[in-house]
Amino acid sequence: MRILLFSGKGGVGKTSLAAATGVQLARLGYRTLVMSVDPAHSLADSFDLETSLFHEKTGDPYPIADRLAIHEVNIQKEIKRHWREISAYVISVLRTTGISDVEAEELAILPGMEELSAMMWVNQFRREQRYDVIVLDCAPTAESMRFVSMPTTLDWYMKHIFPFQRTVLKAVRPLANRVSPVELPTDSYFANIQELFGKLEGIDELLENPRTTSVRLVTNPEKMVLRETQRAFVYFSLHGLTVDGIIVNRVLPEAITDSFFAEWRASQHQVLEEIDTYFAPVPVKRVPLFTHEVLGAERLQELARALYAENEDPAAVTRTEAPYSFTKRNGHYEVQLQLPFAVKGEVGLFKKGDELVVQIGTLRRHIGLPTSMAALSPAHAKLENKVLTVEMREN
Repeated sequence: MRILLFSGKGGVGKTSLAAATGVQLARLGYRTLVMSVDPAHSLADSFDLETSLFHEKTGDPYPIADRLAIHEVNIQKEIKRHWREISAYVISVLRTTGISDVEAEELAILPGMEELSAMMWVNQFRREQRYDVIVLDCAPTAESMRFVSMPTTLDWYMKHIFPFQRTVLKAVRPLANRVSPVELPTDSYFANIQELFGKLEGIDELLENPRTTSVRLVTNPEKMVLRETQRAFVYFSLHGLTVDGIIVNRVLPEAITDSFFAEWRASQHQVLEEIDTYFAPVPVKRVPLFTHEVLGAERLQELARALYAENEDPAAVTRTEAPYSFTKRNGHYEVQLQLPFAVKGEVGLFKKGDELVVQIGTLRRHIGLPTSMAALSPAHAKLENKVLTVEMREN
């Protein structure tokens, strides 16, 4: 099974591009599911379906066409399926503060519940082998980072905190409940957590396997949007996921020659050059600005034709190595870059703001550094087996 994860700044067109990719995959014969992981779902709207305001119909996989279905994770349904004990306890605590029952039920939706529910679905579909490809329409960048980092965080909690917390509370619960204004969680609460963790087992390996999961970053040819795309590229690399494509959406077509758009065209041209330079060797696709809103199956097919060649396979594995990675070894930080065509003596390094700049002849690569390394400078570098390792230290 393949997983294609579409992420980027809010409003850049991720949902339309994810939906169009699903249309292309289904046309090529793949059993395809397009799943929305964004709490503000708009996937059904993209297909112009007649659904309720809060998408109850698509809370389970909903068939759109032959071999194509969509799924918008409905957190209220997921609470009843998976989070019953946890939600009941949170609601009981909130009620003691004087909050009404309805408000308590709404507030009992904790951060991360929706992302974890989506991961459980993906894991279930993988085990059932129900789909060949799952296209994930993710929330804006920050929430996407929480989505990909949550399995690691939960794994650490289950191994280091959960057993101790469960044992201690079991011992002190009878006495503590006599004096505490709020009852401590019962053992069924912890059993619910353990059950959920079992349903997520293996999802981290699935996401970090480049032959299974690929990230497609969607951006617009605007400087502010590009900056967030660059940060997302750094974050996904930091979490071990492979970005195998950049999609620049809403590029002004050459046919537009009106003087009103002259400044826009010049600005877009400059940003497009920067995109090609920054993300190389990751391929960049350009999608033109349409004269109409992309809404409904017919226009999604039109978008798919603009995004992909006739028989181009969006599920093909095109990259299995991240362009760069960040590590900490023997107390110091390192950046490792894949430089298949570089030779010793022609690589130059310097720091520019919070970016590491690698120069090979006349070509430059700008690498955004995570916050833990942004204040460091390159101190030593070595090129071995086409991999450049740069040691970063304090000035």
